Amino acid sequence: MATVFTKIIEGELPGHFVWQDEHCVAFMSINPITQGHTLVVPRMEVDHWIELPVELNAHLMKVSQRIAAAQQQVFQPERIGLIVAGFEVPHVHIHVLPVNSMADFSFARAAAHVEPAELATATKAIKEALSSDA
Repeated sequence: MATVFTKIIEGELPGHFVWQDEHCVAFMSINPITQGHTLVVPRMEVDHWIELPVELNAHLMKVSQRIAAAQQQVFQPERIGLIVAGFEVPHVHIHVLPVNSMADFSFARAAAHVEPAELATATKAIKEALSSDA
């Protein structure tokens, strides 16, 4: 059965995409911990990140780094953090999020609901920063 992330990737569920290539996608979290919280997800359904092919893992990190640079430009936080937890959805995903303190890594702080317009605004800003970086 397809994961919720596969359904987003295939367009069965909506997503605010900032990146798409043949190996992975990146889209805004619908329950962001901080503004600009983005998920980098391989197209291949793999449950645990240690099971990723080495080349795909390297590609995901490269894409995460590009998105982090765009987030840094747009949101100007103290740092950009990464979380690879794997408990929420059984499909590898890297949380890339602007952070200003260790408290910004707490899933307890995730928004229960964010207006689609707010996600669209963050998506547009990150995509513009990515295109200016290319």
